[in-house]
Amino acid sequence: MPSQAQRAETFRALHQRDGLFILPNPWDAGSAKLLASLGCEALASTSAGLAFSLGRPDAQGAVGREEALANARAIVEATPLPVAADLENGYGDGPEDCARTIRLAARIGLVGGSIEDASGRASDPIYAFELAVERIRAAAEAARSLPFAFTLAARAENFLNGRPDLDDTIHRLKAYADAGADVLYAPGLTTREQISEVVAAVAPKPLNILVGLPALRLSLDELAELGVKRVSLGSSLARVAYGAFFDASRQLFGERSLSAVGNAMPFERINALFEG
Repeated sequence: MPSQAQRAETFRALHQRDGLFILPNPWDAGSAKLLASLGCEALASTSAGLAFSLGRPDAQGAVGREEALANARAIVEATPLPVAADLENGYGDGPEDCARTIRLAARIGLVGGSIEDASGRASDPIYAFELAVERIRAAAEAARSLPFAFTLAARAENFLNGRPDLDDTIHRLKAYADAGADVLYAPGLTTREQISEVVAAVAPKPLNILVGLPALRLSLDELAELGVKRVSLGSSLARVAYGAFFDASRQLFGERSLSAVGNAMPFERINALFEG
């Protein structure tokens, strides 16, 4: 297995080379190994995928920091690939919570992670601008204190929280970049115009785009042409897996049909993937 510092440099280099790269989101060690077998170059955890695997909704507080980091550790240990984590809002409102989360993430082998500006409270879903910036600054300072190149992504969550305000989103992303974020991320952007404007606003820092949203109809090649550096899938792959499981089970119990079960990956194939 490569060292944490080596994985960190590999991950950082993906953001510096030409073109777009895909950062898929496994939800456990098995899905991580499947992705690694297909030639992906790095992995990132998914808070929603983990929550679903635990039988919980994806909501702030449904999965705590300890559980999330234990899941991330299992993904780190499953493959030699660099792994970043969805660290939600840093598991606390204060800048010190974000800093502590980054330090704990580094201890379990992660080489990157994202901190979002969503509070998890329906009554006040997005942190005030000044506090949001201080939270990213604290996370960045914690990342810079580490003995390796931890890649920090800062997320502006307006579009996922009923606030499709592009101007405010850009204002926040630029401030997060100035505060030390290495990657900028605004999940929920779906149009060519939105993405192009954000890419230009945060340049030269890389932009991550969430793909798998029904409203996003741009291909990977089109996103690359717009200057997007990184795409992640959030819970999409987990939902693909759960969707296939649900449909096969529905046919089994609702229609007494084995047709969908017959589409399962052959036992020998999946077992061989887990032998190494």
